[in-house]
Amino acid sequence: MLSRLVLTDFRNHADLTLTPGPGFVVLTGENGAGKTNILEAVSLLAPGRGLRRAALGEMARQGGAGGFGVAARLFPARAGSGEGLVDGSPGSEATAAHPPAIDEVDIATGALAAAPERRIVRVQSATTTANALAEWLTILWLTPAMDRLFVAPAGERRGFLDRLTLALAPAHAHHAARYDAAMRARNRLLADEGRPDGEWLSALEAQMAEHGAAVDAARRETVGLLGARLAGQSDGPFPRAGLALEGWAGDAARLQADLGQGRARDAAAGRALSGPHRVDLIVTHRDKARAASLASTGEQKALLLGIVLAHADLVAERTGQPPVLLLDEVAAHLDPARRAALFDRLAGRGQVWMTGTEDALFEAIDPQATRIAVGLA
Repeated sequence: MLSRLVLTDFRNHADLTLTPGPGFVVLTGENGAGKTNILEAVSLLAPGRGLRRAALGEMARQGGAGGFGVAARLFPARAGSGEGLVDGSPGSEATAAHPPAIDEVDIATGALAAAPERRIVRVQSATTTANALAEWLTILWLTPAMDRLFVAPAGERRGFLDRLTLALAPAHAHHAARYDAAMRARNRLLADEGRPDGEWLSALEAQMAEHGAAVDAARRETVGLLGARLAGQSDGPFPRAGLALEGWAGDAARLQADLGQGRARDAAAGRALSGPHRVDLIVTHRDKARAASLASTGEQKALLLGIVLAHADLVAERTGQPPVLLLDEVAAHLDPARRAALFDRLAGRGQVWMTGTEDALFEAIDPQATRIAVGLA
């Protein structure tokens, strides 16, 4: 969990220091006070572009020096105990059942005024890559913008699935980044008016095949594990979701063959038409046997919450480290029964950050929760 969070010139926060405790962290305040900005800052401590997927230059405070910083101290915490943090680094001999106890870890990210679109990441003061953050902290989030995930374009669901996958397979970020880079290079090469270099195309397709197969395998393992967990749950306030992948499927050899045979087609289309980037996450309301996209708005919200809660349990069980959950305005969109059920499910399951405009929404949670009033800057 985070035991300290420092924001410098981030969004509307010029200089903010928070010292959250374990369990619930409740941020309340008026609309526009910067509650979601704090959650966004926390989300940047994981690989990717954060919960808003904004450009780095947009995150720097208007009227500030031009750059921004987000720094945090991670407190050693093992799921269900508070002793130790799982070492997920490559080559580690730690296991989910017996993670080693380690000292507190300082991580930071941000951008400099001189290079506002270049992200800087540091762990224990040493510069590293954003993908390396997955070894230290698992973060999942829900925002009001995700309430219509099941009717959004397929790319939104792939992004959601990739965040779930990353929590179970930290190497997923590396494979996804390498696959995307090779695909962009191949698209540019195919778009050249001259005759593309066949050997270079083959080399790029080999990279896409290697990393694309790893991306696909990790996604399918996540869908299988999470789907089985959801299917085994008893009936409750959060309906059980059925999960499946639809679209391209295959191994590295299949992908490389598809890409090689589809060069003319892909050149005409201006993009690769085969590969894991063409996959969609299909979600169904299992108990009603119908697509989640056809469910009511309230049912879709409950299905999404059920998936995230089941996934958080799965992550804690398999890694020994509960994920940090960021739930933006989640209580305001639930009826009292589901709100109470949500708080009950979340109690004692790691650090959970929640935002809301009214303190009354959180009266039912642990009185020992960290409560922070966020004022307008």
